[in-house]
Amino acid sequence: MGEVISVGDADFDSTVNGNEWVLVDFWAPWCGPCKALGPILEQVATEMPVTVAKVNTDSDSMNAARLGVRGIPALFLFHNGKMVASQTGMVPKPALTNWLNQQMSASDF
Repeated sequence: MGEVISVGDADFDSTVNGNEWVLVDFWAPWCGPCKALGPILEQVATEMPVTVAKVNTDSDSMNAARLGVRGIPALFLFHNGKMVASQTGMVPKPALTNWLNQQMSASDF
């Protein structure tokens, strides 16, 4: 299935363009909800065909700014390099997998 990788500004574009489904998690070490979401994302990556790309906004903020991230955690789903959906905030695992399944099944790409 998928995997969890750390991504910075330099390899962001190649990561979202180089994998079919990429769920980008913009987070920061000081963010409590981000810490709670981490284990859920690891489980989702092992259960679904999605690469989870974690971007630490403290050290790599360029793409967060480009995408208009206003709060974290912020999740952006990419399919073959195109952003197809996003949501902000802590999401319980059932809601996250449901959201991903809806986006992936609705994809016309």
